[in-house]
Amino acid sequence: MNEFRGIPLVGTGSKYKTPQGFSAIKNGVKQREDRRAQGSLAKPPWLKARFPSGARYETVKQTVRTHRLATVCEESMCPNIGECWGNGTATLMLMGAVCTRSCQFCAVDTGNPHGWLDPDEVENSARSVALMGLKYVVLTSVDRDDLADGGARHYADCIRAIKRRCPETVVEALTPDFSGRQADVETVLESGVDVFAQNLETVARLTRRVRDPRAGYEQTLAVLAHAKRHRPDVVTKTSLMVGLGERDNELVAAMDDLAAIGVDIVTFGQYLRPTPNHLPVERYVTPEAFERLREYGLERGFLEVVSGPLVRSSYRADRAFQKNNVGL
Repeated sequence: MNEFRGIPLVGTGSKYKTPQGFSAIKNGVKQREDRRAQGSLAKPPWLKARFPSGARYETVKQTVRTHRLATVCEESMCPNIGECWGNGTATLMLMGAVCTRSCQFCAVDTGNPHGWLDPDEVENSARSVALMGLKYVVLTSVDRDDLADGGARHYADCIRAIKRRCPETVVEALTPDFSGRQADVETVLESGVDVFAQNLETVARLTRRVRDPRAGYEQTLAVLAHAKRHRPDVVTKTSLMVGLGERDNELVAAMDDLAAIGVDIVTFGQYLRPTPNHLPVERYVTPEAFERLREYGLERGFLEVVSGPLVRSSYRADRAFQKNNVGL
């Protein structure tokens, strides 16, 4: 293993030992020579983000640096960090940086944490929200199939801690699917969460190719449907990537499935290949096509459809939440 100033450097697709003592694969997918041999499509000019700036952005950035806070915004190099931080919105990742699943689009490290959780994370999450002065926070996480409840209780504890310290802050939970267990979904829903999100990720036909075998199109639909039945007052939300080989009629069919179970908000964004070991981009969808997707979704009665090349599931979540008299 190579080192830089005594720090081990782990190559993408390589196995390594975490500081907590368990093994993981860097960037989640083992090295795939078949995929590495495939060429990459040239990125179109519309896949450019504005350089982050502004007083509010700089304040949040300085707070994150000073207090060593962890945000998905920085760790995933999100292109929308300037816009979101500038509007008092940020995303925190719970339960560590190692996922028990290995989806073929995702660059999060994969392994088995064997039940490890940071005992200080609950209060630290609430402290982070307070220090950053967030009006809206998205809590997301890795999948934790090694935990009996998939981490549902930990999610709920973090949400309650944030609400105690920052009662005016809107909290969105972008959760794992908890293997479809309704009781664990209810644990999160009864925590005071404002928005419950679980990502469909792709169309039905591509699910087995794109997502880990333990995930599923129907399983995600069932989780979202139960969330809306159990707590109709909680906003439900999901996200899909495009550019993985799906057809437009399949995206419309997915919207029909989501509308049928009462999902409130849907987002669409361009899939971008994180490493050569991951699935290749099959096409770059034009801004005009993204706008058509939004129109199709609004025709189906969703409260909001956020659709664009650089859109991610938590992109300007505060704005989507406020649309059409939702919340606040």
